[in-house]
Amino acid sequence: MTGHAWLLLVTLVVAIGVLVLLINSRLRFHPFAALMLVSVGVALVAGMSTEQVAESLEEGAGGILGDVGITLAFGAMLGRLLANSGATERIARVIVDRAGTRSLPWYMAGAAFVIGIPMFFEIGLIVLLPLIFSVARRLQDSGQVKGSPYVYLATPTIAALCTLHGMVPPHPGPLIGVEGLHADLGMTILVGLICAVPTIVISGPVYGRWIAPRLAVHPDRELVAQFTGTATTGTGEATTGTGTATGGTGTATPGGEGRHGAGAGKPGGVSLGWALAAVLVPVVLMLLRTIAELALAESSPVRHVLVFVGEPVIAMFAGFLFALFALGYRSGQPAEKVRESLTDSIKSVAGILLIIAGGGAFNQVLKDTGIGKAIESAASGAHLNLLLLGWLIALVLSFSTGSATVGIVAATGILSPMAGTGGGLESSLLVVAIGAGSIGLNYVNHAGFWLVKESFGMTLGQATKSHTAIQTLVSVCGLLMALLLSVFV
Repeated sequence: MTGHAWLLLVTLVVAIGVLVLLINSRLRFHPFAALMLVSVGVALVAGMSTEQVAESLEEGAGGILGDVGITLAFGAMLGRLLANSGATERIARVIVDRAGTRSLPWYMAGAAFVIGIPMFFEIGLIVLLPLIFSVARRLQDSGQVKGSPYVYLATPTIAALCTLHGMVPPHPGPLIGVEGLHADLGMTILVGLICAVPTIVISGPVYGRWIAPRLAVHPDRELVAQFTGTATTGTGEATTGTGTATGGTGTATPGGEGRHGAGAGKPGGVSLGWALAAVLVPVVLMLLRTIAELALAESSPVRHVLVFVGEPVIAMFAGFLFALFALGYRSGQPAEKVRESLTDSIKSVAGILLIIAGGGAFNQVLKDTGIGKAIESAASGAHLNLLLLGWLIALVLSFSTGSATVGIVAATGILSPMAGTGGGLESSLLVVAIGAGSIGLNYVNHAGFWLVKESFGMTLGQATKSHTAIQTLVSVCGLLMALLLSVFV
């Protein structure tokens, strides 16, 4: 370690501190603006020329948006089509309607697992809230569950949604890790799913059965009535009606964030087969690509086709087109309504796209200034486990900035020089570990925390014991699974 290398490391530490301060201070900088400002500062302090600074920012932001931005946009539109057509509710109700009282948490985890593949955490939770509330209200009336039936069902739902959101592509966080660490996409999906299943079991149904009797959580009666499609009278009786409910982040509807289409909440309007196909098309195409690369010769025409359709942007585009025709136009909605709904879905992810762009700029500056190599040298000398290091960096930054995306993009940029050329199991495990770190310690500076707290009428302490504890348990279990699999590398 030379004196210049130590200077670069100190610069990075100060930059991260400034980033946290800008986002959390009274200035309340948007994470995108904070990332760009810190990137410029790091570049200038490290000795880059002004021309190089601009080029580095443009290359980093443009590169990551080209790799992830389009895929994320198609994913947002696919999620909206699934919600508006009633496909997600159809899947959830078919799974849950076959469950007994003791097995309900497992079925809820299964429903959230399927729905969580293409949907962000907040959107998936909003889509599932009507189902959680209606089933929990029946359980409460029957008295079959000790403690809060809402916590009993919400715990596995939250666990499954946040696990997939942080650890499994095609969610934006894991995709950022795949691109930045040059990991194989199909391998990362397989590894993420292997790590996800035991993680969801422990932090979902198992933890939920333990915590539900210890929390007296009962959402507002009118809120429950609104989400389940009924309205309360002055005596508390429920009558048929409609409405919306407000979570911590704004107005929510069963169909997704904001406005929902005419098909939302009509589980009978789409068959289970069409619903499952729309959810699984992009994931299956990505997995087929990996199988083709492993099993078929490079000269095989079938391999070329499968590799092409398995590219993330092509796979998500194919999934979107399938859902557009199978669910959007077939739902009976006017084409203009479908287009307006898709436009709204893009608006909802605009902020995430900007944060991703800022993270790409920050990552590129770390590479161009040589800070990445300095970190590699320091970590090699300290003999730190790479998976643990990535998990810790993502955990600390996600907790301190209130953004899991910031934690992932920063950790990916910092560790990418140590990941080598990528493509192997090691890189995929690192993507999972970083994603798991970004989930943990989800507290008051995260939008998801307030969405859960307000939706279920929790106190701050109850939300901490449920939502924060669930996501931290997911984070730790995800890391342990990645470390366990690394033994076999």
